[in-house]
Amino acid sequence: MRALLVDPDAPSSLRLGEAPDPVAGPGQVLVEVSSTSLNWGELNRARSGDTPPGTVLGWDAAGVVTQAAADGTGPAVGSRVVTRGADGGWAQRRAVDVSELAVVPDSVDLAEAAALPVAGVTALRALRAAGSILGRRVLITSAAGGVGRFAVQLASLGGAYVIASVGSPERALGLIELGADDVIVGLGGLDDPVDVVIENVGGEYLVDAFAMLAPGGNLQSVGWTSGEPAVFPPYSTVGPAKTLTSFMMGPDVGEDLATLLGLIADGLLKVDIGWQGPWDRVDEAVDALLGRRVGGKAVLDVTGSG
Repeated sequence: MRALLVDPDAPSSLRLGEAPDPVAGPGQVLVEVSSTSLNWGELNRARSGDTPPGTVLGWDAAGVVTQAAADGTGPAVGSRVVTRGADGGWAQRRAVDVSELAVVPDSVDLAEAAALPVAGVTALRALRAAGSILGRRVLITSAAGGVGRFAVQLASLGGAYVIASVGSPERALGLIELGADDVIVGLGGLDDPVDVVIENVGGEYLVDAFAMLAPGGNLQSVGWTSGEPAVFPPYSTVGPAKTLTSFMMGPDVGEDLATLLGLIADGLLKVDIGWQGPWDRVDEAVDALLGRRVGGKAVLDVTGSG
């Protein structure tokens, strides 16, 4: 089958090539992939030099079931599904556990669904881990990105006062419409304490955002797109109790994916795709995403390309 392979010599560290077909285990379905999306974490793995050349990465993929699970669980052949896996999503076919997928409603496009798993479930679970957000001030950093845009909407739906932080005025476009009550560039314009932070940037952002927490507040550290170290000044962690939590999305995302798909089908959640094109343009997609020229998600179309 055709797949995107790790290649240290390629501009994006990825190239189209041939890979073995996946073999589904007893509790897995086989999916013909039509759309897949890009995430910072997997792109960093491709560029790290630690991932063997020829590896097929990719966490998010949507398509149609072509082989049902042998143990009788999961959706039937022909079902439209969105999937999350450890790897293997950047390919024409993937085998995936039935606990890591959800059936896509007919009203939801598969390209939209492909943008959902890592970013959407991360936003949902991070907010859930923060506790009740009704009437609380919630700060979301890198709010223009994939996780950020879902977090803005979900926090708004949860009754929070949502403060969206972006890196430039251009990145603020559309966030008020998604539910942000206030949009700021950086963190300098934030004067009042916040109760919850969904932190995507790391480095100085994490340090400064932690300092802005009200007593009893908590910060969920869900990403580190800056790649910069976080250096806390002396005594900055001494004082009224507040929490910095290391976040990981975790397994078994199927039920949460179904919840998010239901919100999309009901018109309560919007998927912002800032870049979409055939997967033979992966270099362009990666450059746009890492250059922060994508609002929301970058999606690659697999069917009929290559």
